[in-house]
Amino acid sequence: MLLALDVGNSNTVMGLYRPAGEPAGRELVANWRFTTPARQTTDEFGVMLRNMFQLRGLDISSVDGVAISSVVPPLDSMLRQVSEQYFHVKPLFIEPGVRTGLPVLTDNPSEVGADRIVNCVAAFEKFGGPTIVVDMGTATTFDVVSRKGEFLGGAIAPGLGISADALFTRAARLPRIDVKRPNKVIGTSTVDNIQIGLYYGYIGLVDGILERMIAELGAETKTVATGGLAPLISGGSKYIGAVDDMLTLTGLRLIYERNQDRHKRRGA
Repeated sequence: MLLALDVGNSNTVMGLYRPAGEPAGRELVANWRFTTPARQTTDEFGVMLRNMFQLRGLDISSVDGVAISSVVPPLDSMLRQVSEQYFHVKPLFIEPGVRTGLPVLTDNPSEVGADRIVNCVAAFEKFGGPTIVVDMGTATTFDVVSRKGEFLGGAIAPGLGISADALFTRAARLPRIDVKRPNKVIGTSTVDNIQIGLYYGYIGLVDGILERMIAELGAETKTVATGGLAPLISGGSKYIGAVDDMLTLTGLRLIYERNQDRHKRRGA
């Protein structure tokens, strides 16, 4: 089986896929979302993975391939050691030199985050182009794929969580709240006011950028959102056409398959 990991600044998303040769193809059989470890050792992370597999009734020894996209470089060596010690495979990191099938037409292709490339690979495979991917994590990224399947660039904005933290940190009298879709737009309490400002203010940010990008790309442009906050924000957006929580995992699977001939598998 293939284990795909998307390691973000706040959260890590992990998915397990069936072998490609099975009748159902590379079907996603399990997925997890957990806080990205900050100081775990190789053994601590390996034990955590083993426990997560056992709770789902899965055998960790069935993993014969690992694909990783990471935007946290200090964790890369630990993840590599976990793959080699617990799965006995050399992991495929999404980095320059890996075959993605997505030409990157930016000023400096090597500085584009691995998660952004992975998302665009999956979005173009599923929706074609032009497509805009909105990934709502610690930061919110807007990534543009051309009609030909090229990564054109995009935009980066502070995530909703960062925006909320800044408000609570700098305004001592404002209480911390759970950000959710408010029932009204004119608030009658401080909590109402904060929820409305954060929720609709952030939708305004997302839709404002999307409106301008779509105007530049053309009316046929598709939009897809992913990330932990995508379901919340997409419900109020005028421009987000689809939500795909598994977009990054799908991209990891696709890139792994495109590099299998160069991937060192178990026992190789």
